[in-house]
Amino acid sequence: MTGSRIVALGHYQPAKVLTNADLSKLVDTSDEWITSRVGIRTRHVAGPDEPVDELAAHAGAKALASAGLTPADIDLVLVATSTAIDRSPNMAARVAARLGMGSPAVMDLNVVCSGFTHALASADHTVRAGAATRALVIGADKMTEVADWTDRSTCVLVGDGAGAAVIEATTEDHRATHAGTIGPVLWGSVPEMGHAVRIEGTPPRFEQVGQSVYRWATTQLPPIARQVCERAGVAPEELAAVVLHQANLRLIEPLAQRIGAVNAVIARDVVDSGNTSAASIPMAFSKLVERGEITSGAPVLLFGFGGNLSYAGQVVRCP
Repeated sequence: MTGSRIVALGHYQPAKVLTNADLSKLVDTSDEWITSRVGIRTRHVAGPDEPVDELAAHAGAKALASAGLTPADIDLVLVATSTAIDRSPNMAARVAARLGMGSPAVMDLNVVCSGFTHALASADHTVRAGAATRALVIGADKMTEVADWTDRSTCVLVGDGAGAAVIEATTEDHRATHAGTIGPVLWGSVPEMGHAVRIEGTPPRFEQVGQSVYRWATTQLPPIARQVCERAGVAPEELAAVVLHQANLRLIEPLAQRIGAVNAVIARDVVDSGNTSAASIPMAFSKLVERGEITSGAPVLLFGFGGNLSYAGQVVRCP
């Protein structure tokens, strides 16, 4: 096997929906203030009895069902999350237990908002190296549990959810245009700016220096995203879709424009789901595929960025 491919996707969100009008009763804000600044209208909120691993397991089960596979078919589980409060068992082990898996390798990755694209690359590398044959890769976060509900600049952003992908080995390498093919990753970070997005303290709370993150994302990331396309042998104008980390609609739209993805469908799940950190990319991607907005085999740019001021992206072919 010389490559790996995505065979199916899945997503899950809790039932409770928090609107901008609801938020205006908690902090000094309004629907107009929120939509004009970040473009978010609603977000889903998990209850105290809905932990991160439950969200992740629901998304994973949906992806497995879509692939026509059973939990026993998976030998690697990777969960990207930054809101796992307990240190052990990790979220991947808890997901494996919830789904009744056999004896998979189980690992969590904490790269915050770019966690899923880091995890997808890690699964791709592991499968291509022959250390796994099928992987379940999940991005899941319960951001409302780390939100400061007195800070209107951050609490209006966050939501909860999970997205998942099933990865398997293939004889095709990353240059193939077959459905699901995963292109090479480009990843990195800006350590000296890592303080700009934080989940710190006891209890942990989400904070960010919004303007610094916005300037960095809109000026520094477009050329990096174009390099991702170059590595995959795809021109930005050939992209069928762009799925960026769903941080802020006012950031996503100019960033996609500066990348040069002039013919692409732009994922805008942030409007209905808020910022779900590591869950945002797989959840938005899964919804686009479920709605039939991307043709099988079409090139899709996945690009995550945020906490640590880390970034990671790859071009994948739609499963």
